[in-house]
Amino acid sequence: MNQHYDVVALGEAMVEFNQIPQGDGRMYLQGFGGDTSNTTIAAARQGARCAYVSLVGNDALGDMCLALWKTEGVDVSAVQVRDDAPTGVYFVRHDADGHHFSYLRRGSAASRIQPGDLQPELIGNTQYLHVTGISQAISSSALQTVGAAINMARTAGARVSYDPNLRFALWSLEDARPTVIQTIASTDEFLPGHEELAKLSGLQAPEDLVAWAHQQGAKVVVMKMGVQGALVSDGRTMQKIAAFPVKAVDATGAGDCFNGAYLARRARGEDVFTSARWAVASAALSTQGYGAVAPLPTEARVAEFLNAAKSTAA
Repeated sequence: MNQHYDVVALGEAMVEFNQIPQGDGRMYLQGFGGDTSNTTIAAARQGARCAYVSLVGNDALGDMCLALWKTEGVDVSAVQVRDDAPTGVYFVRHDADGHHFSYLRRGSAASRIQPGDLQPELIGNTQYLHVTGISQAISSSALQTVGAAINMARTAGARVSYDPNLRFALWSLEDARPTVIQTIASTDEFLPGHEELAKLSGLQAPEDLVAWAHQQGAKVVVMKMGVQGALVSDGRTMQKIAAFPVKAVDATGAGDCFNGAYLARRARGEDVFTSARWAVASAALSTQGYGAVAPLPTEARVAEFLNAAKSTAA
């Protein structure tokens, strides 16, 4: 059966204000964020057919999010507009220790999503449903909605992609751990980061972390390791994918870009290792501009970058 969508993602989008250097001071560049929204746009820019499931406020920020998705070719038929809650906002600042986030999202429209807001026919008509720990942590109703969406996807034969994307401002490790472990068991493609997987498992060695994720039920494990690249396992073979050196200015959303690029390639039928190498290149490119969305590369840009890297290696 040919599904209408390659990737359907569920979660919260927000309007972003990213602090950037400006002469002797700082200014804020307006952009967009929200991990699953970033992933959806990243996949769409690489040619995937995408839809997003969320709620936004009936406000200027919600209008901006809807306009963004439409511009990027993302189906918004499953995005509802709420009169009784706002669209979330967050701020990013940068220093020698990296990037830091401040959120204004409590009581946001997206946090009020309920299982009854889901469209089973849409979720069942995709190759991949993508969800994250942030989608689960923003409220108890959102947690229930993610679980309902996973059940709908699996019943319809769609594959489930999951990034725990732990944010301890939203929930504690003690609260997150049992939920994440339970979700891994329902996951076809598990896309964690190295540091969060170490916290979840209590282990340190990358190979042990991947093995632990398989033990929890993940069929495919793609562990993002930042400047170290990625460690990928299909349950039979484990392979290290080297990073691509670039001059990074802002890593905001790089992991989300990785997820979207990876799922776009997997939806085309590429194997996990080829897809992960493409995703590592995509994430590297995304760090060369400010903000989570603006620097997300197109398929043509990634192909050009990989061809240049091949020529340099030769």
